[in-house]
Amino acid sequence: MDNQHPTKKIAIVVGTRPEIIKMAPIIRYCEREKIRTILIHTGQHYSYDMDRIFFHDLKLPEPSYNLEVGSHSHGKQTGLLLMRLEEVLIEEKPSIVLVEGDTNSVLAGGLISVKMGIPVGHVEAGLRSYDREMPEELNRVLVDHLSSLLFAPTEPTQKILLNEGISQEKIYVTGNTIVDAVHQNLSLIDHPKEYLEKLDIHPREYMILTLHRQENVDNANKLSNVFSGLELVHSEFKMPILYPIHPRTRKRISQFQVKVPSCVILSDPLGYLSFLGLFNLSRLVLTDSGGIQEEACILKIPSVTLRENTERPETLEVGSNILAGTDPHRILESTRQMMKRECVWENPFGDGSSAQQIIQIVMGNI
Repeated sequence: MDNQHPTKKIAIVVGTRPEIIKMAPIIRYCEREKIRTILIHTGQHYSYDMDRIFFHDLKLPEPSYNLEVGSHSHGKQTGLLLMRLEEVLIEEKPSIVLVEGDTNSVLAGGLISVKMGIPVGHVEAGLRSYDREMPEELNRVLVDHLSSLLFAPTEPTQKILLNEGISQEKIYVTGNTIVDAVHQNLSLIDHPKEYLEKLDIHPREYMILTLHRQENVDNANKLSNVFSGLELVHSEFKMPILYPIHPRTRKRISQFQVKVPSCVILSDPLGYLSFLGLFNLSRLVLTDSGGIQEEACILKIPSVTLRENTERPETLEVGSNILAGTDPHRILESTRQMMKRECVWENPFGDGSSAQQIIQIVMGNI
């Protein structure tokens, strides 16, 4: 269809792969409806060349801009993001800037936009861990309070925003675009048969580990405790644990001389669709990732969260997730509980129409 809003232009800022995954349904919807969009890839964690395959696999258009900011200290990275985003926004003059989540790219995108008088829409607003030592918590709180439109995934996240004094008129409960993303991306994946055959493992007879958060991997004691816990889990359930490991975590394991038990099968990082295929056939996931908690809930896979808090309390309430921290015996006991649990919970994150709802609200407000 023809673009019915030729004067309206949406800038979409992404900086990390989880943001790309969650923004993909919005990008696809805008493309389908021929809405003018500017896709800005900041390259916060990866070079664009590494992410090029990622965009290709998800069948997304190439970004309009690649800022290639890269990994730095929080101050330097945020400063570079502010400078480079400002140049793009001066050039493009978008009607609104959309950001998703809680990274430095999100903070910088929100901050420079409001300073330039451009409205900000925050996708996945209202999440709180209440742990101010997490840089992500600071980012999400700040962006919520400077945004013009806040897209809360659930009623509880809306309540959090209201309790913080944000106007009801700015908040919309839309569900979470991760539901749209999981449903859309499952149709793109191939069955990971060859990978499983190579490892001599079978569907529902293995677990998956994701471990990347600074508070876990940069702490030698916590990192060691997690692997001790995994050894206990394996001794009871006899299932291999697949761990696509980030180079930074591998470096910390070597630096701290942490023993990785033989039950943990290390691999290089997997492409998102490859990982989703393996994840979808696993028996249980142990993770410190917020997004994985959501995806596990949607895919009906029990999750054990290796943290003391979560900004996704809905997963705890429906019974798809449990907090284990990093104590080895708590990890084992939490795994026992989740292995007994029937995977019949309801998905609290929406019906898969979040992207459409968000863009319709955006177009009605700019």
